[in-house]
Amino acid sequence: MIWTLGAIPLVLLAIGTPIFALFLIGAALTFATVMTVPPIAVHQVIYGGLENYALLAVPFFIFAGELMGRAGIADRLIAWVLALVGRTPGGLGVATVGACTLIGAISGASTATVAVIGRALYPGLARDYGPRFASGLVSTSGSIDIVIPPSIAMILYGAAAEESIPRLFAGGVLPGLLIAGMMCAYVIAQGARAPGSTRVGFSLRRFGTTTRDALPALMMPVVILAGIYLGWSSPTEAGGFACLYGVIVGRFVYREMSWADVLDCATRSAILTAQILIVVAAAAVFAWLLTVNGIPRALTEGLAALDLPPWGFLMAVNVLLLIVGCFLDPTSAIVVLTPLLVPLVKHLGIDTVHFGIVMTVNVAIGMFTPPFGLNLFVARSVLGVPLETLYRGVVPFALVQLAALLIITYWPALTLLLARAI
Repeated sequence: MIWTLGAIPLVLLAIGTPIFALFLIGAALTFATVMTVPPIAVHQVIYGGLENYALLAVPFFIFAGELMGRAGIADRLIAWVLALVGRTPGGLGVATVGACTLIGAISGASTATVAVIGRALYPGLARDYGPRFASGLVSTSGSIDIVIPPSIAMILYGAAAEESIPRLFAGGVLPGLLIAGMMCAYVIAQGARAPGSTRVGFSLRRFGTTTRDALPALMMPVVILAGIYLGWSSPTEAGGFACLYGVIVGRFVYREMSWADVLDCATRSAILTAQILIVVAAAAVFAWLLTVNGIPRALTEGLAALDLPPWGFLMAVNVLLLIVGCFLDPTSAIVVLTPLLVPLVKHLGIDTVHFGIVMTVNVAIGMFTPPFGLNLFVARSVLGVPLETLYRGVVPFALVQLAALLIITYWPALTLLLARAI
């Protein structure tokens, strides 16, 4: 099994095999050479991995994010944030972080946010700060979407760890705002040193105009999160309502979307949902094989023998997840590692909601860490910036987010304050 579940999948990953394929190949080889279980179990575990009500929320929030980009909702949110914070030092950079945070409260699709924000704000950012800083800011700010609820990564973790998704959403609010605040502080410091940076003077009339225009868009995250936190709807039902709200606003309020556009958004969402859920299904088989062969139990016993304190375990997990994030997408990392790590977390008495947020922040950072950060490839395509420039540009922002990760890891009250309140 060291070869079939370890060495061979790593070789397949190195040569560019799709993630779901290397999971299935490793599982198939294990069933053929090691296990005595009938092969029909593969099919049963695949379908069992998808038979989770929480996963129904994934296509809804993906569809809501597609509608947001096509219906003009994102553009109006960007204009509103610019009118609000444009006068501060580095106002355009602060608006970039703020817009990513606000869009993240609608859909947790980081790559889509990088594309939308990059097209709208990158030209001005590149003029003020240069391509390296601008591309680094856009690539890293998009990762905030994964931490700010509703988050697809949290839905996947909740399904794998059997944890309350509303509690995870509540736990992600303050950590997400902390990351956004620290990013803004760094941008303001850089903006104060760049006298030529764009600042838009505050105009009450302009702010009123953009607020009126953006009000239907601003209500979208309010409707989603209020329904969940007030107990009116489950995350899945809230996601469905967000889709309906997006269609109504885009088709009848802003009138920027035709029925053909709605169908195209649905098609794109179906493709992206399939890409995510096929990884979930394949990883479920991989994780099941590890579980039935006693890997989590062996890890727990090994940890007990090491007598690591909780802070030492969390530091080791952070290092592990940061390394994994350089090579795997968030979906794969969460679905495979959660069943292995959660028993250790419970053994040490660490709150699983707090650990879920720590894990989410780690995979969010992995979205822009070389060599395979998805945001980097989207930014290269949308912005036309070489990968070398992107790699250098994300370094200072990565350090800021790593500092935020340490605070979130070792200050659990930040995560659990709202989670316990609901």
